Amino acid sequence: MAEPSATGRFGEFGGRFVPETLVPACQELEVAFAEAWADPVFRAELDHVLRTYAGRPSMLTECKNLGEQLGIRLVLKREDLNHTGSHKINNVLGQALLAKRMGKKRLVAETGAGQHGVASATAAALFGMECKVYMGAVDVERQALNVFRMKLLGSEVEAVHSGSRTLKDAVNEAMRDWVATVETSHYCLGSVMGPHPYPWMVREFHRVLGDEAREQCIELLGDVPDVAVACVGGGSNAIGLFSGFVDHRTRLVGVEPAGGAAVARAQPGVVHGMRSYLMQDEYGQVQEAHSISAGLDYPGVG
Repeated sequence: MAEPSATGRFGEFGGRFVPETLVPACQELEVAFAEAWADPVFRAELDHVLRTYAGRPSMLTECKNLGEQLGIRLVLKREDLNHTGSHKINNVLGQALLAKRMGKKRLVAETGAGQHGVASATAAALFGMECKVYMGAVDVERQALNVFRMKLLGSEVEAVHSGSRTLKDAVNEAMRDWVATVETSHYCLGSVMGPHPYPWMVREFHRVLGDEAREQCIELLGDVPDVAVACVGGGSNAIGLFSGFVDHRTRLVGVEPAGGAAVARAQPGVVHGMRSYLMQDEYGQVQEAHSISAGLDYPGVG
């Protein structure tokens, strides 16, 4: 598994493209995460809360009927059975524990489908922190149940009406909030995007998903799978699964939305503090992504 360079890059990608006001905050976060990740006490506390609160390990389910029709053995890693209903809780619990360790009192988060927002609101309630979630106005309408859940957990939800009114714009507003409140707030970014150390940090918090899946596949199937498939929006789900198999013979397949195919159709560019593949026009302006799925309409990829 590749590690970031001293400047936070993975090859030509990644990095830290932020205003001067955020450089100290990113540096502070990088040092804090490196120290925490090397601390057995922090790792043990995170493992404990993942087991006793999030419900890890999540089960592996074999789809025998569909597998027989296709002539394969097909298994699903059931992250939907985690507390709050998705893989997002893995990263959020890690970041919330880190924020608490850093003395932060407030979480700021963005959300698309609402799962990261619900997970952030849940972690804030668990650890006695304030939480504000930014969500595109389009997503607020189509994910009303998750908005209700976030508010029920005590978090403030702000609908973002600028731009395409979806995930990209929610990230913009969350980062603006972080700039203004950096002394007391931690930006709990929900995917492997943003400035260093976020892609590295989020990958490490999500790799429990892939590590479990690899061991479960070996136990159930007798070997690692031939192919591992994951949807790709910002990339948190995919990097979690792929991290367990990248050093093995398993072929890794990411499935993007046709209206947001950053890897398949885009060119390298800079967005949200990182260099990555980005949907952009001939002048380098970010294009709008589209997907019927609220969590996949992101114009870049982690």
